[in-house]
Amino acid sequence: MGPTASGKTSVALDLVRELPCEIVSVDSAQVYRHMDIGTAKPDAETLGVAPHHLINVIDPDEAFSAARFRDDAQALMREITERGNIPLLVGGTMMYFKTMLEGLSELPQADPAIRMVIDTMADESGWPALHAKLALVDPETAARLEPNDAQRIQRALEVYYISNRPMSELLKKPKYVYFPYTPLKLALIPGDRSVLHDRIATRFETMLELGLISELRKLREDYALEPDMPSMRCVGYRQTWQYLDGKIGLATLREQGIAATRQLAKRQLTWLRAMKELAEFDCLDEDLSDQVLTHLRQHLPETTSEPAKS
Repeated sequence: MGPTASGKTSVALDLVRELPCEIVSVDSAQVYRHMDIGTAKPDAETLGVAPHHLINVIDPDEAFSAARFRDDAQALMREITERGNIPLLVGGTMMYFKTMLEGLSELPQADPAIRMVIDTMADESGWPALHAKLALVDPETAARLEPNDAQRIQRALEVYYISNRPMSELLKKPKYVYFPYTPLKLALIPGDRSVLHDRIATRFETMLELGLISELRKLREDYALEPDMPSMRCVGYRQTWQYLDGKIGLATLREQGIAATRQLAKRQLTWLRAMKELAEFDCLDEDLSDQVLTHLRQHLPETTSEPAKS
């Protein structure tokens, strides 16, 4: 686990070369087909060396939930272990990790009519105003959300309007958890946040150079996409959508894309700080992969010391 641009894929590839691992992607953006540049999806050469499960599973006009991730990932983990290999879960979607390890709360299903009402309210008064409204009925949830976090504010208000109870209360109900494995939790944490920020800026610049704008332009031609769809809410795509609509210029796209990615990294690190029993590694260390491998070999049975057969 780790924030964006912390080098998770590079470490995972090194582990696959040394241990009998199969990679299961834990990334809510890489599940979408044809969204390659903006999600920093592994290239064909990388996938040839180390195939990734749970990437390219749905089209950009479809939705993928934490519940589906849990079910699909557990089915894959069972298959991987039956082959005598180790499931190596790699990614930065912390909600997916949390769902896997702690189970799902029983929240009401989405209601399109109520969401439409909430969206209309947001169009009229803005998401910060809805955040203030959420603070009146569910202050605990509002306290952990940014005033412009449209997706999560919408969901929290939707839950309250459907159930007449705050989401924070429903989340505290006991959950059923089925996880028949012993997890080794590895977190890549930057020792210097400013270096991670530089990495993020360089990475977004590279995405633009590789054709992020053209990628989204073609996606809009090939699919009936809307800006509020989960795929288009992904960092980078949301800002590029505004650029293609003529609402912002290239300089602003670059500025907002980098800022949004840094905010994402900040949220990911907040999730990690709340997790228990983590083995933390400085993602900026040059011998990072060696450190992780040494740690794993201390905790894995000797029978798993040979790399996976291709």
